Amino acid sequence: MSSIAFFGAVEIGLVYAFVGLGVFLSFRILDFPDLTVDGSFPLGAAVCAVMILAGVDPWLATAAAILAAASAGLVTAVLNVRFHILHLLASILTMIALFSINLRVMGRPNVAILNSDTVLTPFLSHGVPDYLVRPLFLLVLILVTVALLAWFLATDFGLAMRATGANPRMARAQGISTDRYIYVGMAVSNGLVGLGGALFAQTNGFADVTSGVGTIVVGLAAVIIGETLLRFRGMAFILIGCVVGSIIYRVAIQFALTSDVIGLKPSDLNLATAVLVALALILPRLHKGRAST
Repeated sequence: MSSIAFFGAVEIGLVYAFVGLGVFLSFRILDFPDLTVDGSFPLGAAVCAVMILAGVDPWLATAAAILAAASAGLVTAVLNVRFHILHLLASILTMIALFSINLRVMGRPNVAILNSDTVLTPFLSHGVPDYLVRPLFLLVLILVTVALLAWFLATDFGLAMRATGANPRMARAQGISTDRYIYVGMAVSNGLVGLGGALFAQTNGFADVTSGVGTIVVGLAAVIIGETLLRFRGMAFILIGCVVGSIIYRVAIQFALTSDVIGLKPSDLNLATAVLVALALILPRLHKGRAST
């Protein structure tokens, strides 16, 4: 694997690290299996790309993408909490609706922003290769996000949200309004996914309506790999594990697809993804089984 391909994989891994953080918040903190991310990721990319083409400042376009994706997560939460639709079904309904909404937002299946200014533009063309600048910029952004999220989950509000996911019945017995925390948690979760979508569009130069296919699997892979490799206690370390897991996942996929020994082709991406996630799920169970014997 060439250095450019390696740093390209790291770049994509850092972009999808935002997805990993969002999936961690919904799956691990709220215990809410959420497939909305397959629609909120391209929604963030679509909103950001369309606004940038309209001449809006890239940072404002990114903020709008976060709010749009957060609204999608809030819709899923309302369907589940207010109308008592099973969380998995509620997220599927929102995901299906978002496919049409994303087409409406872009007006066509894909939008190119290759020649437009993005949040990365001020940091490029300063003598440092672009393939290094992009992952460094994303690394700083993801570290700030991890710090803010770790702080948020350590506040009284965040602890109440964690209690809502851990034991909602006990949380309600303690006077916690679990519905409110589900609303906020799902909005924040999908907002992070939308941020990943906006950054994906700006780093790759396009937004596509199909870019969200399999996003939930990528997010789960980041969470599972991070939990498997980094067995540290503390919320900050767990969140960093999601980031590390996302990077390792993308580098492993890149290596598998470019290695002549394995013989995989780009069309085998979904196969490689499924095998890698399955191994990440199976290996810890095998380790526990051997430890108990």
